[in-house]
Amino acid sequence: MSREQILDELRSQLELGNHIIGVATGAGITAKYAKQGGADFLLMLNSGKFRQMGRSSLAGILPFCNSNDMVMDFASREIIPLVRDIPIIFGLNATDPTKDMESYICEIKNKGFSGINNYPTVGLIDGQFGEALEEEGNGYLLEVEAIRIAHEKDLFTIAFVFDEIQAAQMIEAGADIICAHLGLTEGGLLGAKKVFSLEAAKAKADKIFNTCNELKPDLIKLVYGGPVKTPIDVQYMYSNNQNLMGYIGGSAFERIPSEKSITNITKAFKVSGTLDEDDFMVKMLDGITKHYDYVEFVKEYIAQNYRNEILFADLAKVAHVSRSYLSSLFTKKVGCSFQTYLVQFRMDKAAEILHRDHIQLSELAPLVGYQDYAQFSKMFKKYKGYSPKQYKSNINTKT
Repeated sequence: MSREQILDELRSQLELGNHIIGVATGAGITAKYAKQGGADFLLMLNSGKFRQMGRSSLAGILPFCNSNDMVMDFASREIIPLVRDIPIIFGLNATDPTKDMESYICEIKNKGFSGINNYPTVGLIDGQFGEALEEEGNGYLLEVEAIRIAHEKDLFTIAFVFDEIQAAQMIEAGADIICAHLGLTEGGLLGAKKVFSLEAAKAKADKIFNTCNELKPDLIKLVYGGPVKTPIDVQYMYSNNQNLMGYIGGSAFERIPSEKSITNITKAFKVSGTLDEDDFMVKMLDGITKHYDYVEFVKEYIAQNYRNEILFADLAKVAHVSRSYLSSLFTKKVGCSFQTYLVQFRMDKAAEILHRDHIQLSELAPLVGYQDYAQFSKMFKKYKGYSPKQYKSNINTKT
């Protein structure tokens, strides 16, 4: 598809009130069903192929292979022949010393790709290594130059940027989309920590988009990566934000759904299910601000996060009420303090696990939020009247 055709289609989507969605993939099956689901374009990134190998996206910036050769190989063989009538964007390593960018970008166009994206990007590399790359002339400006060359050859261009200066450089080079890259997709963020991380990501994107609006107000502005990995996260980024027009995801469409689905369906054959993270995040990011029952929120939060560290002050911040008010409200309604309720909940869970599963006692403490077994054992005896070992022996005697 030509650059103008792509831009016309994206603008039409925005005029209809839709968001722009790009899917970064390394496999034909993802490309096929992403298109079927309504993706606006596909990005062929080396990290997508590494994800299919069971590796993390981080492999895309490590010296495991020639990125450009990898992308050209799998995308021209597996993707372009499979999916039609959707823009396919080449993830270009612009710092590749084995390629002449002018001729290589022509080759990319001739192979049927609609455009380029600067990935892997040195924007992900900081510290001494990042400084060394800049000193050797292998810095971000090579990616800016690649976008400029592609634009001059009438290819569609998507620029990953990490700050306002890079946004200005890419706009001057002719980028069609500025995508605020929020870092590698984060895993393991739950509860209050996730909310705080999303707020920081939103602030970073806003700074970049304000620069875009000053230089080119009608530019398409998207986000990628970091803590934004579910539809709920993206919805939070959209809230009270007129600048953000869409989202590009890689792990969010390939790795995370597969990990979650395969892990959960396997666990379902062994243990009963628990509250889904996304269901609770809806309440955290949306319900709390709509007069949600604060005490029920705290109790649900404990049910979701009892395995992890829980700070009452964090819950008060997320609920947008003072710590003292929430503490007083909780004690009045529940009949005990937050800390007492939390410990009791954890001990009840520990007892439930001992009844249900054959487990080593040394493995039990971390499952209910304790890293120190001695401390866990002390609290268990206080609340249950027996040590974990005695409690388990009683269970075995009765059975």
